[in-house]
Amino acid sequence: MSAIRALLYREFALAYRQRSELLQPLIFFVMVISLFPLAVGPAPQTLQMIGPGVIWVAAILSSLMGLERMFRDDYHDGSLEQLLISSRSLSLLSLTKVLAHWLSSIVPLIVLSPLLALFLHLSVEMYWALLATLLLGTPVISLVGAIAVGLTVGLSRGGVLLALLLVPVFIPLLIFATSAVNAAAMQLPYTGHLAIIAAMLLLALALAPFAIAYALRVSLS
Repeated sequence: MSAIRALLYREFALAYRQRSELLQPLIFFVMVISLFPLAVGPAPQTLQMIGPGVIWVAAILSSLMGLERMFRDDYHDGSLEQLLISSRSLSLLSLTKVLAHWLSSIVPLIVLSPLLALFLHLSVEMYWALLATLLLGTPVISLVGAIAVGLTVGLSRGGVLLALLLVPVFIPLLIFATSAVNAAAMQLPYTGHLAIIAAMLLLALALAPFAIAYALRVSLS
């Protein structure tokens, strides 16, 4: 536990020093959502209909912007090799880094979601459904994305390859998340959609740490 606490402290300290990189996905998230009402018009019904999809697409793209730095700095300064040869479990250390990334990069997007939901005229029921899907679905983005980051950590232009690899993978998550919010808009139960997203999260939690550790070993071998 001391190693996990030390790694979390280090990740948050580095994130605080690189505030500009933390702000880029957040600004991108707000800008993408702000542009849609200008493109499709300010009609509340139209914005309410496209709002859940817009927020989720913006969340996925914003998350991809911050994923590359999860292991990038560790790779360049040599600390990633130290993690590989340490006596600690690489899977557990990788999961700790994913947690730090989610807390520092994605939680701010979730915190902003009430303002953006109001901007897109989402109802209260739609917002609570949106919040539930974001809390369950965004950790899946971090966990699955970390696997691709581990595979491309040594590449000079890994960001473009990350997008090509991960965007198709997140399509099922996008479908179930937006369907849950649309069901809430029609006063229909959406617990089934949340259950499927929760199942995705549990599966990612069970398998992703080992896959991340294997991807890092392959990239650095």
